[in-house]
Amino acid sequence: MSAEDQIDDSSAPLIEHLAELRTRLIRSVLAFVVGMVAMFTVAEPILEFISQPLAEVLRARGEDARLIFTAPQEKFFVLIRISIIMGFAVSFPVIAHQLWRFVAPGLYKSEKGAILPFLIASPVLFMMGAAFAHYVVTPLAMNFFIGFSDAIPALANLIAGDGTFQNPAGPEEGIQTVFLGSVRESLDLTLKFIFAFGLCFQLPVLLTLMGKAGLVTAQGLGNVRKWAVVGILTLAALVTPPDVVTQLILFTVVYGLYEVSIVLVRLVERSRIRRLREEGILDEDEEL
Repeated sequence: MSAEDQIDDSSAPLIEHLAELRTRLIRSVLAFVVGMVAMFTVAEPILEFISQPLAEVLRARGEDARLIFTAPQEKFFVLIRISIIMGFAVSFPVIAHQLWRFVAPGLYKSEKGAILPFLIASPVLFMMGAAFAHYVVTPLAMNFFIGFSDAIPALANLIAGDGTFQNPAGPEEGIQTVFLGSVRESLDLTLKFIFAFGLCFQLPVLLTLMGKAGLVTAQGLGNVRKWAVVGILTLAALVTPPDVVTQLILFTVVYGLYEVSIVLVRLVERSRIRRLREEGILDEDEEL
């Protein structure tokens, strides 16, 4: 057999892998396009659902629960954005399945059993984080930001001592601020909270995978708790409004996830030690 024939034979598996990758990508893109088109038909109800926390805050303040758009095309592109995000969400099982079908043949049985639970847990935790942001954080944030417009008049009334909420500059001289929520700006803020908390809830998955890879240990995570507290507090200050209550809620949740991650990494280490002892690599009284 000539050298050219050997090269051709060795390149055949690569071509087969590329062809399979192309097939998986085409199926994933088709699933995404179908999901996006389907979600566009219900984008309006989804927008109403996402805007519900803001609407409840406005109703509680005695104001009209309405949003405005400042450009003719603004609402259309908002609905397009919603359809893209939700289209990816509904097509994610198909995309994840295609990815798994491409990667799984190159994995050992033990590796398949180790990775598959994380593929299931990751979207579940993201949905939990998104729900937490929608039902808990977003109402608090909206109430803080919109209520901040009352801070200056309230402070002026407190100094004057008259107990009324009048414009401190006078009815003819001053300018009163009124919240007219933009569809695009309100959606952007809400989605930032959803994605921020959805990603924060991935902490157990990330640290457990790193534990399986031997990059972190339960003891090491426990030793850096004080630095984790500082990091979580910094994160809470960055992704939440300057409201102590909201920041404490985020800190409590994320730190709880950090402690859960330590427990999961410890379980991973015990499972690895048990397996190595069964294989005879470690003695009964020997640790990693």
